[in-house]
Amino acid sequence: MASPVPHGQDLAGCSTDGAPDGGPAFEVIYLLEADDTAVTALRERLDALGDSLVVVGGDGLWNVHVHVDDAGAAVEAGIQAGRPYRIRITHFDGAAVRKAGTDGPDRPGPAIVLPDQSGAQGPTGGPRAERAPRAVVAVVPGDGLAALCAEAGATAVATRPGEPPASGELVDAVRRARAREVVLLPNDTELHHTAAAAAAQARAEGVRVAVIPTRSAVQGIAALAVHEPGRSFDEDVVAMTSAAGATRYAELAVAERQSWTMAGVCQAGDVLGMIDGDVAVIGSELAATAETVLDRMLAAGGEMVTLVLGAGLPDEVAERLERHVREGHFAVDTVVYHGGQPTAPLIIGIE
Repeated sequence: MASPVPHGQDLAGCSTDGAPDGGPAFEVIYLLEADDTAVTALRERLDALGDSLVVVGGDGLWNVHVHVDDAGAAVEAGIQAGRPYRIRITHFDGAAVRKAGTDGPDRPGPAIVLPDQSGAQGPTGGPRAERAPRAVVAVVPGDGLAALCAEAGATAVATRPGEPPASGELVDAVRRARAREVVLLPNDTELHHTAAAAAAQARAEGVRVAVIPTRSAVQGIAALAVHEPGRSFDEDVVAMTSAAGATRYAELAVAERQSWTMAGVCQAGDVLGMIDGDVAVIGSELAATAETVLDRMLAAGGEMVTLVLGAGLPDEVAERLERHVREGHFAVDTVVYHGGQPTAPLIIGIE
């Protein structure tokens, strides 16, 4: 059953020609429960209504972002497609017109729904002459996550196994973003010093840079979800930092040799469930170990689970984990991304 439009606001009246740059006047963001066929029709309708359209997700849960003049029509399109919730409508003068959740807290989930970073790159990927007001540079461990960040408007730096990026590579990414203000997401504890060095060099070149100390790609996803160029730089950084800090993370890996861990002795080939950087679970099978990790993390509460699948991980594992969350943890949403990271078979985030 489709959710009703939140009361207290006549969304049909959210239409104006007064956008400062002559483009669409409103940004509309919501989560949507719908099947693939309905989403295909939704994309066509929203594409006709506005621009900067991003619809990502799968398996019945989608993240929708679009710039339109008629915000009511964009929400109504979602209602016709399925069940929209966590609806947020923002006027481009910087004031929030609507930030409402018909199911869940009044904030977006961990979907990447960045407003379009217009001006960051030209149509062929090269820089435009004008600098964008603000951009995000994100370091991510897989091509799938890099593509997802790029689609959302961020400049992505994909890491290679055993070859962490140097500060010069991050400075180059800041330059490619061609923005006066840049938010840098290292998404790895080991890269915090590298990111700080890159930020210092970029500041010397006249770019205002803030490093958010994200420790995992899922924290970066959460930060991207609340990024709003319409806010002041400081407010945006605070909001992104808060979202990242509220996201607990875990990673599954396969032990290469026998060693001591916080959870006991592991043998080569064991599956290690690492929560917030420490080994918490040792198992023999990936999906079962992941279920144990999810249960431990969700015991402390949570509203949204993000699963980032590594290279070669079967979709059946994701389906099993989604079913486990749905059956064992009522009212917890799950979103799945194919990250393609070569080292960690699975990364988990919980908000």
